[in-house]
Amino acid sequence: MAKMLKDTLKTIESYKTQNPHYEELLAILEEILILREEYRRKMPASIFPVDERLISSKMEGGLPLIDLSQGDYDLTQPQAYFLDLLHIAEKRAPGETKELARKIMEGEEDFKEMLLSAFYGEQEDEEERGEEDETFDLIDLFLEECLRPAFEKVVTGYGAVVLKSKWSEGYCPVCGKEPKIGEIKEEEGARYLFCNQCGIEWPFLRIKCPFCGNEEQQTLAYFTVEDDERYRVDVCNECKRYIKIVDFRETKEEPNLDIEDITTLHLDILATEEGYD
Repeated sequence: MAKMLKDTLKTIESYKTQNPHYEELLAILEEILILREEYRRKMPASIFPVDERLISSKMEGGLPLIDLSQGDYDLTQPQAYFLDLLHIAEKRAPGETKELARKIMEGEEDFKEMLLSAFYGEQEDEEERGEEDETFDLIDLFLEECLRPAFEKVVTGYGAVVLKSKWSEGYCPVCGKEPKIGEIKEEEGARYLFCNQCGIEWPFLRIKCPFCGNEEQQTLAYFTVEDDERYRVDVCNECKRYIKIVDFRETKEEPNLDIEDITTLHLDILATEEGYD
C-alpha cells in the first residue's frame, strides 16, 4: 500500500503541472490520501461484518453486501477520521468547521445521522448554505471519505467473490452507492464502473444506462471534449443522467479514478449545462 500511495502522489504532482486550475483540489486529495493510508492501517476489520452465507443470495437479488441504514455499526473510527479530515478544511477556511467538530464531539450533532443523510443523498437546501458552499462541498466529500477505509476492508475480503458473482446492477455491489466515473478496459472495450465510496470496480454493459437500466441504443449517447478521446461522458436521454468514462488503452496507462474524478470536473459542468444530472 505504501508503494501505491507513493506512486499515486507522484501522479498527482504530475497532474498539478498539467492541470494548474485543479491544483488546489489535487492538494486536498493528497492530504486525504495520506490520512486515508494512516486510517486504513489501523481500521478494525469488523466495522461492516459480512455474513458469508448470504453473499450468493444477495448478489443474485441485487442487494449490496452492506446496507448502511441497517445494523448498529461501530462508527468510532470513521468519526475520528472525519474529525481529522475537517482539519484539512479548517486550514483553508479558518473557523468554518470548528463548531461542527465541537458539536460532534459533545454529542450535539448525531454523526450517524449526518452519514446517512450524506450517503443517501439528503442534501441541505442550497439557499441555506449561502456563501459556505465550498466548505459544505468539502464536508460532503469528507463524509463519503470517512467510510472509505472501512469499506475497503470489505472489498479486500470479498471483492473477488463479488466479481465472480456476475453482478449486473449499475450501483455498487459492496455498498450500494451510484458511480460517478468508470473506465473502458481490455481489448474488447469492456466498461467498468467505479465506486468512490469503497474503491471497487465492476463490469457493466456498454449499451445500458447504469441508473435507469435503459438499453435502447437510440436514447443512449456520449460526448467528448477538445478532441481528447481518452475522456467522454455517457448520457441517457431517458432518465437524463450521465457518467464520466476514461479510456487509457491507447496510452497503456493505469488511471487512478480518484484522481480522474477530480481532474474531469469540467465534464460534470458541461453535462449539467446540457441538462443531465
